[in-house]
Amino acid sequence: MDTLSYKTISANKATANKEWVVVDATDLPLGRLASMVALMLRGKHKTNFTPHADCGDNVIVLNATKVKLSGKKMTDKVYTRHTGYPGGQRFSHPSDLMKTKPESIIEMAVKGMLPKNALGRELFRNLYVYAAAEHKHEAQQPKTVNINELK
Repeated sequence: MDTLSYKTISANKATANKEWVVVDATDLPLGRLASMVALMLRGKHKTNFTPHADCGDNVIVLNATKVKLSGKKMTDKVYTRHTGYPGGQRFSHPSDLMKTKPESIIEMAVKGMLPKNALGRELFRNLYVYAAAEHKHEAQQPKTVNINELK
């Protein structure tokens, strides 16, 4: 019996088939968008998924300003950060962030769904979020993906 016929092939950085993908965030719920983007960054939608390697795609998210939050989350949800100084807790709402940095809402949601280790930090670098419909990655020839069809 051939011993190579039943061995599991584990993908690594050299053998991973990384692609460039464009996702349009227009009228998509934030959580559903973020979970599918995290899945694509991780590579879980591919047949050669390996938990300890970066085998996911490079994801470009467009129209970050048009993402939807259900209910009263736009005004009631609170993002908390700390400056590092005593009394340095700062609070912000999604409505405030939409005016200043709309990309950060999607980035925070996706980052929270990635692993909390060195691999998660490496995967997060493969995410590119833009507030408008234009991006600067045309040279990579990204393919457009509909999040609703990917399951």
